[in-house]
Amino acid sequence: MNMLNRSAGKARKITYWIATLWLSLGMLSTGIVQLIKIKEEVDVTLHLGYPIYLLTIIGIWKILGVVTVLIPKFALLKEWAYAGFFFAMSGAIFSHIASCDPVKEIFPPLLLLVLTVISWYFRPAERTLVTANR
Repeated sequence: MNMLNRSAGKARKITYWIATLWLSLGMLSTGIVQLIKIKEEVDVTLHLGYPIYLLTIIGIWKILGVVTVLIPKFALLKEWAYAGFFFAMSGAIFSHIASCDPVKEIFPPLLLLVLTVISWYFRPAERTLVTANR
């Protein structure tokens, strides 16, 4: 049974790191694209009805969120970073739906949303928030 627990723990850790690294790559790359205001990103932002300055705000928060999720400790900040990723990606999904965009526009934020949930769910104990009720 101990061997089975060790295997499950190892699989959990591998799942966490794969999801977290892909999430981080996705958030970092889109954050950079938003910060430098690539024409296609500006066009999408305007199409969705948002002001261009929102790209700077979201880009900075995504990059800071990636740093927070990857560095050790700071469990409370990690919770906030995951929540920010969740809100940003679910907001992007609903913005595309409200704009009647095709599914291909919804898939990237949906993938990042799924990676956010997987990374959060499988995070190691030392990266979780310990509450007084535990």
